[in-house]
Formats: sequence, C-alpha cells, structure tokens
Amino acid sequence: MTRAELDKRPADVASMFDGIADRYDLVNDVISLGQDRLWRRATVQAVDAYSGELVLDLAAGTGTSSESFTRKGARVVACDFSQGMLRVGARRRGGASRRGVTFVAGDALSLPFADETFDAVTVSFGLRNTNDCDRALRELRRVTKVGGRLVVCEFSHLPVGALDRVYGTYLMGALPKIARLATDRTEAYEYLSESIMDWPDQRALAQRLIGAGWESVAWRNLTFGVVALHRGHRRR
Repeated sequence: MTRAELDKRPADVASMFDGIADRYDLVNDVISLGQDRLWRRATVQAVDAYSGELVLDLAAGTGTSSESFTRKGARVVACDFSQGMLRVGARRRGGASRRGVTFVAGDALSLPFADETFDAVTVSFGLRNTNDCDRALRELRRVTKVGGRLVVCEFSHLPVGALDRVYGTYLMGALPKIARLATDRTEAYEYLSESIMDWPDQRALAQRLIGAGWESVAWRNLTFGVVALHRGHRRR
C-alpha cells in the first residue's frame, strides 16, 4: 500500500485510502473509542438538511454518514476520490444510487459539478487530506447555491497548549498501535497522526474559510477540541 506523505500527492492519498477501504469504518470506531459516531451526528445536526434540498458530502468515503443527511427528505451526493472507498460503499448499499444517496467519484480541487448546484456542502475528515485546502474551500463555495451553507468536521487542536502537546504525543505514539488491533495497514494511521499535528488550529482554519469567500464563519469544539465543527455561508 502507498503511504501518503505531508505533501499529500492526490494519487498517493487515494491509493492509501483504497488500501484500507474494507476496514475503514471499523478502525475509525476503534481509534476514536466510538467518538466518531458522536462527531458525525453533530455534523448532521449542523447541516440540518431537509426535504427538497441537495447536499454534497465530500470525502464521503464509504458513505457511512451520507444516509443520515436524508432523514428529513434531502438527497445526497456522496463524493470521494478513492475508488476503493466508493466501491465498498456502493456494495454495502446494494448499488451506486440508493435510498437518496448517489456515489460520485470526484476530486475536491476540481469538483465535477456545475456552479451553484447544492443547498449545503459538508466535508468530514477530508479537507486535511487535500494538497490545497484553500482551493478546495473555493471549489466548495463555487458549487454551493447563494444562501447555502458549509459544514467542515475536522480534527483540530486542544485549546490548552500543554494538553495539546500531550495529545500530540498520543497521536504520534499510541494511535498507530491502537489501529494495529483492527488492521495491519498501519501506514495510513501514521499519516493520520502526522497530518493532524500539521493541521491549522480552529482560528486559523476559520480565517482560511473567510479567505475562500465564506461568510458568517464560526466554529465549536467537540470532545474538548479533538475535533472542531466550522460553519460558513455563501451570501452572494
């Protein structure tokens, strides 16, 4: 399996996720101690999609969370650039377009959708894996309708420096070992640890959303800042 580095070459990142697709959801549960379910639930609540809306779930992986956006009648496009993830998701659901969710292959830096297509766009634990975060945020804004909204759920940093350093030690040392309990493809989780440590904090990411043209940007911490939910709107 290809092990992606912090330059995040798209082919390497996609190949890495292809290699862990079958056990991806299980390993996420293990390494987060089940917290990933709470984080995804908070994302669904923040998006608050309703009947008649079309939602883009970018970096959707196997589509585990995508169906949750359909509960009030919205339709969802689950988009990812890992063909392996999409194949696993489609197989589990019995097809590439079922129960309000359609799987589409696509690159976050050049989304295969027309301008102003979606009422809401969201990306969970995927913005960090692009090699141009600012361009991805601009692309998300391009495909969002005027009046639409963005929700980003991503790993972040604990607000207390000393605690964040302890957390960093856990990420670099313990997380790949815990992942080994569920998979032998630990290279992906070494990359995960490094990419989280290299990722901007909450305030810095908010500034990048603003720089990409999003307005009314705000964030809130989940699990003491291990994860942050950022929200923005397209006003014009």
